[in-house]
Amino acid sequence: MSDYTLTEIINMLILPALGETVRMVFISGMLGIFLGFFVGIILVICDDNGLQPNKFIHRVLDTVVNVIRSFPFVILMISIIPLTRIITGSSIGQEAAIVPLTTAITPFIARIFQSSFKEVDPALIEAAKSFGASNKQIIFNVMLVEALPSIISGMSLAIINLLGATAMAGAIGAGGLGAVALTHGYQNFNQKIMYSIVVVLIVLVCLIQYGGDTLYKKLK
Repeated sequence: MSDYTLTEIINMLILPALGETVRMVFISGMLGIFLGFFVGIILVICDDNGLQPNKFIHRVLDTVVNVIRSFPFVILMISIIPLTRIITGSSIGQEAAIVPLTTAITPFIARIFQSSFKEVDPALIEAAKSFGASNKQIIFNVMLVEALPSIISGMSLAIINLLGATAMAGAIGAGGLGAVALTHGYQNFNQKIMYSIVVVLIVLVCLIQYGGDTLYKKLK
């Protein structure tokens, strides 16, 4: 592989790996946002000052979120291999990697939603209540709308963290840029491949951050 030109390396290794990485980030990111939204909403609603306070549910869910977030991703990925096999039938590959990726990112995103919703002016919520708005209307028409810029800003960070996790997942059989960097770059002492992957990851992070900042400014 060291005899190949940079163009050949890009076409044969980097572009296919980039596609795998983007796919893993997209699927696990969408699942994480969907699940994280509901977890975050429940945490906010069941809070002492929430729409429907429930100390037991809040405490249990808050503990679960903290426990999952305390796991380094590699350890989490290994520890839930039995669950991954039940869901996907395998512990290797892109589909298998989506399970631990989603598990890892969901609590992180839930905290983003929770903190963003808590920043909403309580006076707006009280005003909505006085007009007879239901909890559902308050959540989607008041809290979500007001918190959207903060949520977008937080999502940029979440997706960047998810990108880093996919690189680690690649080192354990998930494919993608991480797998190429490890097997073809590090293990074969090929600096050309290693630094090419680094450049691609830097570009991806910059694009994600730029997109998030642009959306934030438009919504603010």
